[in-house]
Amino acid sequence: MDDILHHLPEFIGHHTLLVMLFVVLLLVLVGGEVSRLFRGYRELTPAALTQLINRQNALVVDLSSTVDFENGHIAGARNVQMSQFDPENKDLAKARELPIAVYCKSGNTSTQAAARLVKAGFKHVYWLGGGLAAWRSADLPTARGK
Repeated sequence: MDDILHHLPEFIGHHTLLVMLFVVLLLVLVGGEVSRLFRGYRELTPAALTQLINRQNALVVDLSSTVDFENGHIAGARNVQMSQFDPENKDLAKARELPIAVYCKSGNTSTQAAARLVKAGFKHVYWLGGGLAAWRSADLPTARGK
């Protein structure tokens, strides 16, 4: 270990660009993990979402278009288009203390909805990482129609 520390300044002097790249990558990774811890909502796997639905009777919100929702969704999910998603809605406000899980087709749009729910004061907010695509790839059932 002493030998490594002895040669470290020489390595840094000869490989400055490589060391700077390492430091930047390290800061990006640490920053991403820190922001993930403090964002106020948690990512769920399909299996974890199943447990949340079964054990805590979570409200599940599908942010897909009406056509995509009718082609397949998680059973019991409510469909709300992202353009009409309002955490301050009086019906949704009644569920402020319940666990609420949001998902969309691929998992990208639902993170925005989860952040809006946290900002509106919801305490137990989750999003399905990978969206409905992850649900289907886990071979979990979907419902069709409204």
